[in-house]
Amino acid sequence: MRVRAQLVCTLCVLAGQVADAAISLDLTSKDSIKSAASTIAFDLMSYYTGNNTGDVPGNLPDPYFWWEAGAMFGTMINYWYYTGDTTYNAVTTQALLHQAGDYGDYMPLNQTKTEGNDDQGFWGMAAMTAAETKFPDPPTGKPGWLALAQGVFNTQVPRWDQTTCNGGFRWQIFTFNNGFNYKNSISNGCVFNLAARLALYTGNSTYADWALKTWDWMNDVGLMSPQYKVVDGTHNTDNCTQKDANTWTYNAGIFLLGGAAMYNYTNGSALWQERVTGLLNASLVFFDDAGIMYEPCEFGKCNVDQRSFKAYFARWMAATAELAPFTHDVIMAKLRTSASAAIGTCTAGKRGTECGLRWNMTNDGSLGVGEQMAALEIVQSNLVDGVPGWVSAVKGTGTSQGDVNAGGGSKASSRLSTKAVTTADRAGAGILTALVLIGVIGGGVTMVWE
Repeated sequence: MRVRAQLVCTLCVLAGQVADAAISLDLTSKDSIKSAASTIAFDLMSYYTGNNTGDVPGNLPDPYFWWEAGAMFGTMINYWYYTGDTTYNAVTTQALLHQAGDYGDYMPLNQTKTEGNDDQGFWGMAAMTAAETKFPDPPTGKPGWLALAQGVFNTQVPRWDQTTCNGGFRWQIFTFNNGFNYKNSISNGCVFNLAARLALYTGNSTYADWALKTWDWMNDVGLMSPQYKVVDGTHNTDNCTQKDANTWTYNAGIFLLGGAAMYNYTNGSALWQERVTGLLNASLVFFDDAGIMYEPCEFGKCNVDQRSFKAYFARWMAATAELAPFTHDVIMAKLRTSASAAIGTCTAGKRGTECGLRWNMTNDGSLGVGEQMAALEIVQSNLVDGVPGWVSAVKGTGTSQGDVNAGGGSKASSRLSTKAVTTADRAGAGILTALVLIGVIGGGVTMVWE
């Protein structure tokens, strides 16, 4: 994703002051949580213009980039899943299908030249969420949610770049985009997360192989420490020696959920329990002494992208609590405390119910898609215990139509093995040979924060 700096207007108040919330929230009442989520969802979708005449379905207006629209529709799938409210289902389905592209891999012509691996990954994870939650299937003749997630996976794995740093995925897909020489945790995290969830859903060990391959590279290159701290990324211009040591909630969260999916896929292996526990413990740094979630940039200025990161962290923590039950009590305590704090900031905007960025104070004046997404996910995640668990083909509960060869029309397509899952498959590392996308051997592009 391109990171555009934006000056955030903040109304500074002393931490600890509490405003009378415009939205009431009783976390002991499902109806209260659903009502609060409904109000936040309405304000979130008021930013969406893709269903207006003459606009493009699936796009958000400036200053929001394409990836964040995909992330937003992932939130709206979760909104339906948690609340049962179908109000936004039609517009969500329209967006996810319109942006899928000609080959069902989220490489649409209107975005292809500028999108990065993480951009594509967020749309793919939204489709995966639709399959896992049994979101209503697309119309006849359209690819299934599972097939769309598979299309993303199939076009991403050939981009594994063995030419530098002994592997890993680059941030950008094309040589002419800033960041092509940057191998970052979120792009690799998208592949790890999606592969782990595809393995869990389908039982196909090839996906698990790629999850392991990506996990091992993250550790070998030093983007994940032995203490499970995930840093932002590294440039291949010095063979990935120096690291961008910034930490973000979404980098921690994307590996946390992927790890939980692998724990579940391996039938509760001790190894993945240890890894998930380590990731969760390392993630607790993103909660203040009062137990309220925060993004590190909140101590300065968060740009447009960063203002949405807590949404994904909350989303993935809630899913982790269900896939890896040993994490449940720790996670849910954090989600409850943060939800109570977040709702107290929902006092601004045209209706007086929009939520702020910082949750440890009254509304800070920072309003937008990211702030609404984060508030919605932290609130609705408190309903996770009351909804059916994720479905899958393995359990016989998943109905989404898949296609192991999805994305096949793309030049970057790959093919999956359909061999049966074995114990050795689950334990072993990846054995597929990664294809190197033509053009990855380029140079001289330095990452610039735009």
